[in-house]
Amino acid sequence: MTYEIRLALAAEYDAVGELTVDAYAHDGFVRGDYVLTLRAAADRAAKAELWVAADKSGLLGTVTYCPAGSVYREIGRDDEGEFRMLGVAGRARGLGIGTALTERCIARTRELGQHRIVMCSAEYMTTAHRLYERLGFTRLPERDWSPIPGLNLYAFTLEL
Repeated sequence: MTYEIRLALAAEYDAVGELTVDAYAHDGFVRGDYVLTLRAAADRAAKAELWVAADKSGLLGTVTYCPAGSVYREIGRDDEGEFRMLGVAGRARGLGIGTALTERCIARTRELGQHRIVMCSAEYMTTAHRLYERLGFTRLPERDWSPIPGLNLYAFTLEL
C-alpha cells in the first residue's frame, strides 16, 4: 500500500475529526465529552500539529503531535516530545498505519532536537500498548494519571 504522512490540510479537518471519533468508537473507547476533543481537529491543527496518513482513496489515520507550549500536552516536559489521539480508519487497520504515524512523531521529536518522547494511553487500550512496546516504548508509571474518575491513563516513554 502506498500512502504519505503529512500535515492535515484545512479542507480535511472535519474528516480528520470524524476519523478520530470513529477510530476510538470502533474499539469502544469514546467516553463522555472526550468525543468533542476527538472531533476538534481544526483546534488541534491550530494549537498542535495534526498529522495524517493518506492515500489516493483518502485518509487512513491521524495523530496529534504536541510540541512544547501546546495546550494539548498532558505529561510532556519542555524538553520532550509528546503525541496524542492516534487513530486509524477501520479500513486501514492492520496495515502499519499506527506504527507509521508513531514513527513520524518519533522523527518529529528528533527534528526538534529532543531526546525523549512521551505519551499516555488508557489502561484498556492494550492493542495500542503492544504497538508502542514493539517500537521500544517502556512504561513510565510515575506519570500515570486519571483525568476523570474511572479513566486511568498509562504513561509511556521512548529514549531517542
